[in-house]
This record gives sequence, C-alpha cells and structure tokens, in this order.
Amino acid sequence: MIGLLTKNLAVIDCEVLKQIDMKSRLTKDLLVFSETKLKRPVSDKTRILEIFAVVLTALGKFIFMDTLNYRLQFVIFSIMGWSIYIIYRNKREKDVLRYWGFRRDNFKTTIKLMLPFVVIAIVGFVILGYFRGTLNLSWHILPLLFTYPIWGCIQQFLVIGLIAGNLSDLKRKRLNTFLILLSTAILFSIVHFPSLWLMLGTFLLALFYGYVYLKIKNIYAMGLFHGWLGGIFYYTVVNRDPFQEVFLNLIN
Repeated sequence: MIGLLTKNLAVIDCEVLKQIDMKSRLTKDLLVFSETKLKRPVSDKTRILEIFAVVLTALGKFIFMDTLNYRLQFVIFSIMGWSIYIIYRNKREKDVLRYWGFRRDNFKTTIKLMLPFVVIAIVGFVILGYFRGTLNLSWHILPLLFTYPIWGCIQQFLVIGLIAGNLSDLKRKRLNTFLILLSTAILFSIVHFPSLWLMLGTFLLALFYGYVYLKIKNIYAMGLFHGWLGGIFYYTVVNRDPFQEVFLNLIN
C-alpha cells in the first residue's frame, strides 16, 4: 500500500516538474520573441526622407519657437503632425509601432535599465544648481512633469527613433554604432542652441538615450524620463520656467 502511494506521488511529482519545465521554456520563448529585432520593409529612400523631415522640424523650432515665440503652437502642431504620420505608417506597415518602440511589453525592463542613470542625473542637477545658484523650484514644475513627457515622447521618436533608428538600419551603408550615437547627440544638442547648458545636457542625454534605444526600444519609457529630466534640468541648472514661458505667457 505504502509502495503504491509512493509510486503515485512520484508520478505526480514528475508531471508537476514537466509542467513547470514547459512553462519555463514557454516564458523563455516568449521573452526571446518579444526582444526579436523587428525589421521595416521600407527602402533607404523612405528612411532618408524621414530623417530629412526631422531636420525640417528642427529648423521649424528655430523659426517658430525661438524667433516668432510661437512655442505652444509649434509644440501642438508638431505633436499633431507627427501623430498623423505615425497613424498613417501604422496602417501601411505591420508591426511598425513595435519597431519604433511604441510598445508596453518591455516598458518595465526599460525603466529598470534607465532608472540608475536617471537618479544619478537628478542628484547631479540639484548639486550643480545649488553651486551655480540657479535652483528655481516652484509649483510650476508639477504640471510640467505631467505634460512634458508627451512632448518628450515625440522628441525621442523623432531624434532617437527616426534618426538613430533609421541610420542603424540602413541597407546600403552600415554605419558604426558610435558614429550613429555621436551624430544623433550632436543634432539634438544643436536644436537647443543658444543655451550652452541645454546643449551640453541634451548632448550627454542623447548619447545615453541612443544607447538604450538601440539596445531595447521603448519610446514610452524614454519619453517619460525625457520629460522628467528635462523639466527638472530647467528648474535646477538652466534657471528657466518653461511653464511660465509656454502656458502662462500665452494666457496673459
């Protein structure tokens, strides 16, 4: 009787182990599939045109935001215009959203990867602002932390997604990864001219963002941290109030 019971328990244990092993392999296979590098069935011409469109958007920033002071209008128009393009490409290309990094399956993984850098950066901003005497902490930073990530997602999509991503996947000419990151960071830095602190900060951040994006694509996580780091950087190092510049001045 005892021998039969032991035999039955052994059979049950064996079945449980098989199910656990099967579940483990399935989970592993799903993770591998999730991180499989997606390819876009588009020509290099399309990629170059997208990069050119990003450069035109950057030029528009100097005209409408810096010269004409249409800051909020330009931001809204850019978000709407590029959102329409994203919707259009999504209808034409299967899995293009996942390719670009508009995905949720690796959001937590990307957050964990970026979080140590983000924490160190924020501490560095506060320390630098303290010694420079540029700490300008006010309640204005709170609504900016909610709204800026939206604009941050668009910026990450344009600069990191379309420029670094397209340069990385060119078919006719393979570019060195460091060269891709460097050129992307330089462009992102130039867009923030003439503020030298913004140019320096965005150059370093773009190097990190580009590295993360080519490793694991997630525009949501990068846009979120872009908005938070950018907002904190303005109020600690640059000593500017974007909420006042963009929203309150428009109302007044």
